[in-house]
Amino acid sequence: MFDSKRIQIDYFSGMIKWLNNLLGVEKTSDKLDDMNKFLIVGLGNIGAEYVNTRHNIGFKVLDFIANKEGASFDNLKLGAVAEFKIKGKTFILLKPNTYMNLSGKAVQYWMDKEKISLDSVLIITDDLNLPFGTIRIRSKGSDGGHNGLKNTTQVLNTQEYARFRFGISDAFKKGKQVDYVLGNWSDEETELLEEKMDLAVKMILSFTTIGINRTMNDFNRR
Repeated sequence: MFDSKRIQIDYFSGMIKWLNNLLGVEKTSDKLDDMNKFLIVGLGNIGAEYVNTRHNIGFKVLDFIANKEGASFDNLKLGAVAEFKIKGKTFILLKPNTYMNLSGKAVQYWMDKEKISLDSVLIITDDLNLPFGTIRIRSKGSDGGHNGLKNTTQVLNTQEYARFRFGISDAFKKGKQVDYVLGNWSDEETELLEEKMDLAVKMILSFTTIGINRTMNDFNRR
């Protein structure tokens, strides 16, 4: 026997879905979801030998945020990914597993997969040109000789993306840049890092709530 009530429910459900499609309600909702989604990328190198190196500050910042928000990383295509939400905004944290020189491939893949626009992407990187612990956020710029940014710019075909630069200083002797960048933090630096991690989180949250320009004005003077 036919269940007339079930038929009526299915009929009206179908009609509602058809009307939503006709009016673009579902598409609008999808677009709003995409607008509230952010890709936060920490640049670094995979492998236990790089975990505590200066060059891996991008990974370290993301680990700190994920731990703070109770999120965990899964090893997925082209990187380790964690996801969490704050006040309706979705944060996708990406640690590329491509090694530094091919970071752009992972950035482009996850932008496309999650339908995240370029103005909702933030790249976290180390910077030799800033004193240790100094943090600057910029809406665009050159790669500054950083191979991860260089590849990202090449793959995205633009310099118009936000970057978060964490100063590691240039306190190395001539010819020792590679050893310094790939070296571990000093004991003194390690003690100061946690304080800087808290500031880093505030800046990243600011980027996703009040935008890049106001975040630059509020934090770059510190």
